[in-house]
Amino acid sequence: MPRLTDARKELRRAQITEAAVRCFSRNGLERTSIADITAESGLSTGSIYAHYRNKADLVQASAQAVLAKRAEVLGDYAASDTPPDPDELLARLVAAINPAEARVGVQTWGEATTNPAIHAIVVDMIDRMRAMVRDCVTAWLVKVERLAPAEARERAHPIADRVQDLYLAQLLLTALNSPNSPNSPTEEASS
Repeated sequence: MPRLTDARKELRRAQITEAAVRCFSRNGLERTSIADITAESGLSTGSIYAHYRNKADLVQASAQAVLAKRAEVLGDYAASDTPPDPDELLARLVAAINPAEARVGVQTWGEATTNPAIHAIVVDMIDRMRAMVRDCVTAWLVKVERLAPAEARERAHPIADRVQDLYLAQLLLTALNSPNSPNSPTEEASS
């Protein structure tokens, strides 16, 4: 059997994590099985296990994939000549929220309260996102507000924390109001 190239392995891993996110969003973390992810991805169970040891690995990979998307966007904002101010940064982050990813994120937060492995993933992801938001706010303070880098880093902390907290609150609201959520406005209207 031919071996997969590194690029092909990454494509396959992405295919699996995207299928996992769809399943987690639709069925919930607890009710999603590897068999569900296998069916959703169109791959064999052996292929899933060749890339991931278990469902916890898939949850971690899914969270990292979502964070990677935000990291790319935040990195672009911070690197631009005129990074967005905190209000605009928050508006852009909120506009980019994917309801399916929001549902998976909120489910992952819930699982983090009882599962130490998931807890570590969630804390790491939130901390990494907070650091990226802080970098973006720091860049805005330096490039637009013309503060010295040391002062900008110091002043960025509370501003970035507020942006991150408001973003997480909006993520929760999006998850609660999305079409696949129980008692969402869409489901109530169709009942």
